[in-house]
Parts: sequence; C-alpha cells; structure tokens
Amino acid sequence: MRTRLRRFAAVGITATAIDIGVAVVLLRRGWAVPAADLVALAAAATFARPLHRAITLRDDPFTRWMRSPAMFAAVVTTAGLVDLLVLSWVRIDGTLTDDLLAKATAVAAAAIVRAVAYRSLLFRVVRREQEHPVARPLPDGTHRLTVVLPAYREADRIGDTVARVRSELGARLGDAPDALQIVVVDDGSDDDTSGAAAAAGADVVVRLKENSGKGAAVRAGVATATGRAIAFTDADLAYSPAQIADLLTLVEDGYDMVVGSRRHTDTRTLVAAGRLREAGGRLVNLATHALLLGQYHDTQCGLKAFRADAARALFDASRLDGFAFDVELFHLAERWRLSLAEVPVEVEHSDRSTVSALSDGLRMVTDLIRVRQAARRGDYPNPTQPGADTDG
Repeated sequence: MRTRLRRFAAVGITATAIDIGVAVVLLRRGWAVPAADLVALAAAATFARPLHRAITLRDDPFTRWMRSPAMFAAVVTTAGLVDLLVLSWVRIDGTLTDDLLAKATAVAAAAIVRAVAYRSLLFRVVRREQEHPVARPLPDGTHRLTVVLPAYREADRIGDTVARVRSELGARLGDAPDALQIVVVDDGSDDDTSGAAAAAGADVVVRLKENSGKGAAVRAGVATATGRAIAFTDADLAYSPAQIADLLTLVEDGYDMVVGSRRHTDTRTLVAAGRLREAGGRLVNLATHALLLGQYHDTQCGLKAFRADAARALFDASRLDGFAFDVELFHLAERWRLSLAEVPVEVEHSDRSTVSALSDGLRMVTDLIRVRQAARRGDYPNPTQPGADTDG
C-alpha cells in the first residue's frame, strides 16, 4: 500500500510540476494565457494518464474513467476550462512569483472540479451498467431458492422465524418440494439457537465454533446452499419473508444481485427504527460513497438475493466478517460489473438488535478503509461467474 501511494504521489506531483512549469515558462516568454495553459495541460495529461493506468491504479476500478477515452476527455476538458478561467482571472502581468501563484491556484481549482466531475460521471456510468440484466439460465441446483438466516443468540425466536419463512415465502413460491431451502447459521451462540432451528425444520443448520460476525455467518450459509438463487435476511425478520419472492423474480429475470432499499421511494416502514440507529445508518451510507462508485440509497438493508454462481464468487472473494461485508459485496459487484437492482421493501423493525451504533459504526469505517486498501493493492481476484467483465 505504501509503495502504491508513493508511486501515486510521485506521478501526481511530477504531472503537476510539468503543468505549472510549462505554463509559467511559456507565459514568461510572452505567450497568451489560453495558448500557454492549453499546452501545459496537454503536456501534463500526456505524462500522467499512461503512468497512472500502468503503475499506480492498474487494479483500481476507479480508473474506469481513465480507460474510457470519452469519459477521460470530458473530465479533462471540464477541468481544463476551469484551470484556464481561473488562471485568466487571477493572473496579473507581474513577476515570476505572481505567475507561479496564479497557475498553482488554477491547478488547485481544476483538481477539485476534476474530482467532483469524474465521480459524478462514474455514478451515472456504473448505475447504467448495472441496470441491464443479462438473460441467461440460472446455475444448476437442487432448489429454486435458498434462504440463509444468520443467527446469534436467537434460541427463543429462531423457531418462529423458520416457520414464518417456510409458510409465508413458501406460499409465494408454490408447493413444489424443491422450491425452498432454509439454511440457518448459528454464529457461535452460547444458547441453543442451532438446536431450536433444527427442531423447527430448517433444512440445514451450520454452527460456527466462535461468534465471527454476520458476514462470516452468511458466507458459511452460502457455501452450503444448493439453491439456484440464494437470498439472506436477518433472523429477527425485520423484513417480511414473503417479499423475498419479489427479489427472486428479478434474479430469475437476469439480475446478478438484487438488494432491498429502505430509502426507496416505494418502501413502507411499518415500525420506525430508533433515531440513533436511523442516524447511524445514514452516516454509514454517506461514508460508503468514499468507496463505492454507484450512488446507492441503502447498502445495509438486510435483505439481498443473488444468482447462486454470483453469490458464491462474491463471498469467496470477500474478506470482511462484520457488518461492512455488505459494502464489500457492492464493491465487488462494481468491480466485476455485475447487474444490480435496488427494490423497495416493507420494514418491520425488531425491538432487539445486536448492533451498537457507535462501536459498530467505528468498526465499519475501519473496514471500509480495509476494502479500499485491498482494492488499490489489487488483492481482489478477477470474477469467475458467467457474464462478468474481467477488466478490473
């Protein structure tokens, strides 16, 4: 990571020095501001773009704008116009120091505009890519759908949860014996969560030896799932299980990943969450914008569904075990250019939660940094599921 940052800084500083140096030399030789600035910008871009692509940002999906000539040209043109306007406005015909300060000011203004512009373009490009499902058969499996239920200290209600999923979701899927598989993952509970789940009729019960986190529990459930599509939801059933059928329909229509969104305009909230938890959720969504390219409304909704091959590839590549594992899935979906749909949900908030707004919020921010570092190092593998783009 430090080597990557040093290389990034070296290329950026050198390109900036070229930009300022060429502009100032030409201005001191009597060139007009527009001509001097355009030549300087062209020289800096010619130097920086190939080196960033080849060395510092080779494995970073944020470089899509560099790989797209049209997007790169749009960003550079916008930033260049700002650079030129600021330089023309602040420059006075004075000393060498005056020219240096004027050009440095223009470069700083252009850098801000460039950062905002390319993120705005990426938001639109990424979401446009994700909105187009690919019609292809689902992978083989013994069930139409597997629902994974991660559970921790849920002995008193996991039985009711399994029963509700079986009856309410089962009614939506039909009476076929291979329609639904329920997998409960006991995340190292110190009560009889696993026994209660088995007694309630869960098809598979996985018991982790230690409490490892929701991400680890869902990963273990996905590994044992045999459905052609795989969904997961919380054991407290904050979202009525019947609506999983709506996510399944979109998966079967060709989407790789379908996620519930509590911020969707059509979402219904039957019982409001506490103010602290609600505020924490919004802050987390804001923090994810530093990592994710798409402008998602809700990354932490505990209701998601996938094609089985996409789910296995995503969870095999994922590294996080805590609550930020959802964000890592979004990052990998963007990286591999999987199709993704956000759908409204019906929220039935539980009065019991194992989430601590402060400690888990801080831990999530730390995990987001870990994902960003892993992305820059190129630690995530190329996709293995059908239909995904292997270019970064």
